[in-house]
Amino acid sequence: MATEIKVPSPGESITQVQIAKWLVADGDAVEKDQEVVEIDSDKASFPVTTPEDGIIRIKAQEGETINVGAVMAVVEPGNGEIKNSKLKIKNEEEKIATPEPLPVHPPTSSPANLHASPLARKILEDKHVSAQDITNAFPGKKITRKDIETFINLKKEGSTTVAYAGTRDSDRKKLTTLRLKLAERLVSVKNETAMLTTFNEVNMQAILKIREKYGDSFKERFGVGVGFMSFFTKAVIIALKEFPQVNSMLDGDELVTPRYVDIGIAVSAPKGLVVPVLRNAEMMSIAEIELKIKELAGKARDSRITIDDMKGGTFTITNGGVFGSLMSTPILNPPQSAILGMHKIQERPIAVNGQVVIAPMMYVALSYDHRVIDGRESVSFLVRIKELLEEPAKMLTEGLDPVKLLLDL
Repeated sequence: MATEIKVPSPGESITQVQIAKWLVADGDAVEKDQEVVEIDSDKASFPVTTPEDGIIRIKAQEGETINVGAVMAVVEPGNGEIKNSKLKIKNEEEKIATPEPLPVHPPTSSPANLHASPLARKILEDKHVSAQDITNAFPGKKITRKDIETFINLKKEGSTTVAYAGTRDSDRKKLTTLRLKLAERLVSVKNETAMLTTFNEVNMQAILKIREKYGDSFKERFGVGVGFMSFFTKAVIIALKEFPQVNSMLDGDELVTPRYVDIGIAVSAPKGLVVPVLRNAEMMSIAEIELKIKELAGKARDSRITIDDMKGGTFTITNGGVFGSLMSTPILNPPQSAILGMHKIQERPIAVNGQVVIAPMMYVALSYDHRVIDGRESVSFLVRIKELLEEPAKMLTEGLDPVKLLLDL
């Protein structure tokens, strides 16, 4: 008897989803709990697994919008041709026309931005294809068996660049429900809030010295590197306690000010920007912040982020500096009233005690809803963050001068 694969409910109020990508072809042999399709909702993307072994028959096509509970595919009893994943991998490998191994160096560890299925990762390893090279050839795309085959053929021809062909053709594809929802929210923010942005700059020398001095021992102890985001998160938490209005949001004709801090960290995922949330961040240490960011960012890159991971949030931090942005105006993440933008660290001359010195500087930007936050609070909040980042020792004493505490002043 055939087993149906139905669209699961991604969350309350969501009645439709979009078939983003089938990870198997119609008629393929599949195993129980194997991921077979990726689904897009207006809040998140997630994979769906098959409940049984057998042969899959696809009923809904990629790009199609279907109702929650609808049948996407059925799994018919298998014919026993493919018994396990190892045989399946071997079968898939034989489809790739590679008479001899490529003359490339041994495989390296997968880069953090590699977006590929476990099968594709296995093929990359077995064919000695550099994960970084194929990521550069197909930026922002989930790597498939076909992409690997294309890359190998290009390598043989002496090229690994997927270039324009000089034609007048164009590609057209339906926007994902996630991208459509994102567009709708961004337009509503511009139309429904009184958004302003204030700027400042931070001398990052102190934090860079901390990372240089303690980075190795920190990673050895906690299993994760110490990044800039954790310092910014810690500074934001302290500043929000001093300026709780920045942690507030409008609900009709009421102002809601949570007695907790849930920090949203904007992450660039293959299908768009997502904002997973660090809940009760005020209770976290630097190491706990780093570990949680690593976990959530990994889930976002692998399209495993869930709606629960992104629910709530009282304040958001976004880092355009990882892409080289020197300055930008971040847009609010509703219903929040403020968002902090980090940018690229760049050495430039500044005046220190009447002398011109070269320092690693970062522009920071705070966008805020002027209906909730006044200019005095927004500027003072950003100045406080600057002070904490330039003197990280103050973060240990909740923003107070540690020397004054020592002297009981």
